[in-house]
Amino acid sequence: MSEPAESVFVSYAGADGAWAEWVTWHLREAGHRVELDMWDWRTGDNFVERMDQALRRATAVVALFSNNYFDPARWTHEEWTSVVAGRRRLVPLTIAPLSGIEIPDILTAAIRKDLHGLDEQAAITALRDAVDGPTGPLTPPQFPGTTPASAPGGRPRLPSSADMPGVWNVPSRNPRFTGRETSMTRVRENLLDGGQAVVQAVHGMGGIGKTQLALEYAHRFASQYDIVWWIDAEQADQIPVHYTELATRLGIATPEAGTGHSTHSLLEYLRTRDRWLIVLDNADDPGAFKSVLPTGPGHVLITSRNPGWKDTVLSHGLDVFTRSDSLAYLTTSIPRIGAQQADALADDLGDLPLALAQAAGIITTGMTLDRYRHLLTSKTTALMGNGGPPNYPASLAATVDIATARLADEHPQAADLLRLAAFLGPDPIPTAWLETSRDRLATLTVDPDDFMWPQTALQPLARFGLANVDHETFQIHRLTQAIVRDHTSEADTTAAENDVTALLTTIAPTDTDAPATWSTWASLTSHLAARLHAIAQHPSLHQTIISTVGYLCVSGQAPAGRDLARTLRPLWTADLGEDHPDALSITFALATTLAHLGEYEQSHRLHEDTLERRRRTLGDDHPDTLSSANNLASTLNRLGKYEHAHRLHEDTLERRRRTLGDDHPDTLQSAGNLASTLNRLGKYEHAHRMDEDTLERRRRILGEDHPDTLISAGNLATTLNRLGKYEQSHRLHEDTLERRRRILGEDHPDTLNSANNLAGTLDSLGKYEQSHRLHEDTLERRRRILGEDHPDTLTSANNLASTLDSLGKYEQSHRMHEDTLERHRRTLGNDHPDTLQSAGNLASTLDRLGKYEQARRMQEDTLERRRRILGDDHPDTLNSANNLASTLASLRQFAEAEQLLRDTRARCRRVLGVDHPDAQRVTQNLAQVLTALGRPFEAQKLRASGSKEGQRRARRKHR
Repeated sequence: MSEPAESVFVSYAGADGAWAEWVTWHLREAGHRVELDMWDWRTGDNFVERMDQALRRATAVVALFSNNYFDPARWTHEEWTSVVAGRRRLVPLTIAPLSGIEIPDILTAAIRKDLHGLDEQAAITALRDAVDGPTGPLTPPQFPGTTPASAPGGRPRLPSSADMPGVWNVPSRNPRFTGRETSMTRVRENLLDGGQAVVQAVHGMGGIGKTQLALEYAHRFASQYDIVWWIDAEQADQIPVHYTELATRLGIATPEAGTGHSTHSLLEYLRTRDRWLIVLDNADDPGAFKSVLPTGPGHVLITSRNPGWKDTVLSHGLDVFTRSDSLAYLTTSIPRIGAQQADALADDLGDLPLALAQAAGIITTGMTLDRYRHLLTSKTTALMGNGGPPNYPASLAATVDIATARLADEHPQAADLLRLAAFLGPDPIPTAWLETSRDRLATLTVDPDDFMWPQTALQPLARFGLANVDHETFQIHRLTQAIVRDHTSEADTTAAENDVTALLTTIAPTDTDAPATWSTWASLTSHLAARLHAIAQHPSLHQTIISTVGYLCVSGQAPAGRDLARTLRPLWTADLGEDHPDALSITFALATTLAHLGEYEQSHRLHEDTLERRRRTLGDDHPDTLSSANNLASTLNRLGKYEHAHRLHEDTLERRRRTLGDDHPDTLQSAGNLASTLNRLGKYEHAHRMDEDTLERRRRILGEDHPDTLISAGNLATTLNRLGKYEQSHRLHEDTLERRRRILGEDHPDTLNSANNLAGTLDSLGKYEQSHRLHEDTLERRRRILGEDHPDTLTSANNLASTLDSLGKYEQSHRMHEDTLERHRRTLGNDHPDTLQSAGNLASTLDRLGKYEQARRMQEDTLERRRRILGDDHPDTLNSANNLASTLASLRQFAEAEQLLRDTRARCRRVLGVDHPDAQRVTQNLAQVLTALGRPFEAQKLRASGSKEGQRRARRKHR
């Protein structure tokens, strides 16, 4: 080869894998460095990363054009567009007539080489010409002599010129085969991985598509074999008969000698030859095949429900379709089905290939999609038994029935476990749950001396393809569960549901607040939700359900908690009565979730009603009554009704201290909430003392990293910021944010609260660029998680707009403040403190934009409202007064500004202290107004007196 070797990447559609192998082989023979995914990439590699790396390394990309190649759902689209965008060398080779497709315009001008329709020598010449440029006639390459590791059995054949194998008995190809390209690549990769006979098993539950994968493999790579023989291997004792049929076809059988002799002859024949593929479909017991697995330089592909093959041969577990594969199948099979409809149907069917095929067959022959989905919930077994689709041997119902019947005959204990698990949800079931609750499960007969249980019961479930089992969990497909439930008697159903209730109550953690318990709660919740309507009326499960709502709230999943509580409240209220403790508890839980979601008015009404009922039925000092009082007070706080919240928090704290003690977690909750309300009332010193005491107690009792401790730390940091102690606030907020990120995650609402508050302290320190980045990130996360109009989201938007203002980006700030104010007014009302905060900030931005009259009108309105709602001396009211005075000065109304500033300064010094940054800011503003009035000496004296007083205070503090 005269030209330097190219570094080549082969871009192809999965269905054209045989062509990719042939091209790669011959380019390597020609001296090029060629990368092919199925030969060079390892199982478990990140496909996208490997593709990106390969494309960057390649000096030429060989693209194998076919109808499959231009399917928009394939990765080939990303591959060729990346090459074109990077202006790298693309070598198009046409491997099949391009019919019924449109080549993208940008590729139509590229000169293509046709490989299809040529004999092998001509195709080799065309391939080399395409990559190297014309080189003249080439002689056929010599047989490599030894089998290369990348392609055992000799070089790949030219797919288009090779005839079908001379010996072939494979069933017809499934024209609707979709997806599974990763699994197909893995099967091919593993089969090419050795020099001797490579045996690979594909295992998985019934209906998963094992046979379909093997069938597609046999057809797709048929041209690479001389012999392809398909055997129904369900009955292992019949293998010699099938081998005799193949031996007869090959002309090596001796009929009079019997099947044993023919089997021996066949195995000897295969041992000395290559290019053969034996498919053993539905082979059950690996032990029964030990003496009849062929050896030699060929391939054996086994399909089985039994994962036990992994202990004997190379094995590949097949799972349900990915959702993208399900959608591709449904949108191809069912005309005009919408993407959302397909997604919902795939979800109903659990992405099981056989179920998808049955559904497509029924829906396309006269049943509406809505009716099918309705019948699927009420008549699952009948629907799944309505005939097997083409290319499948049986319906899903028949497949499950056969397996469960064998299970009941051979392993009755496993059948009992299957029945119980059918009444749980379709998500993985932790095996530890069975071990924990075994003594409370009436439907299972467990020998107390059987130390191997439940493994002894789970192994048969896996062997018969009725469950996926790993070292920690087992999982049964939702449709298998439904079919088993349909075949369960009424008495057995009741017993199973009672056992499910016993299991869930047994494994439920006692604490919902500790993140260490959340993984257990998450698993429990998924199973509880899946069977909610069947088991929710069991009184013994009520407390577990109520705790589940609490877990969802504290773990940042308030919408799911609201939906669960909202579903059960009317059922329990109707069944038990509105004053029943469980009905009141689910109402309390619903009200709490609504508060987390920013739906304060609804939360307030429910909490108020629940508190009244609990006081009447349980008494004023009952723990549940005090929980209602605490949460009602917190909701009043969020509604901006601080005085009312303060009175209720004070009363609740006093009662909890008396009945539970000073250090009880509920008492500390009340103390922390009272401190927060004092903060809102502007009583920062009082709040500071309470926050410090509460944090110290929580650290001692709950630990440094408990979510409640971190709430106290965040509250204290916020109070320090309001006291003007910015550096202390900054350090504490930073530490709290780091802990919350580690314990709760980046997107938990409490973590985002810390991020918002830290950004606010950075603002106070004048670190506007850092603050801007953190506010931007927090706002994006809150919008995504909480929604555009959640009060916390609006707080972030308001704070980001204020930071933009500090950065001098007034127009951008103005737009954000206007939008945030409109949303605050719509969601919280005109007089809510958060709305007034937005109004005040918008007015400040208008002032900076020179729109003084607009700013003045808005500031006057905000000041009047804050005086009425918060009082004359509230720090927010004083801030409004200071801002209004600044705008009056901008309008050159200095006399009015002076009068307002003198009053505001006196109040700030009395309420916040002379050293507070807000008090000093008012003093500076007053001095500037005095200077503008022509009284510079008075202004200088004012500044000097403030400075001297600060120095005296510093000396006293030092002493």
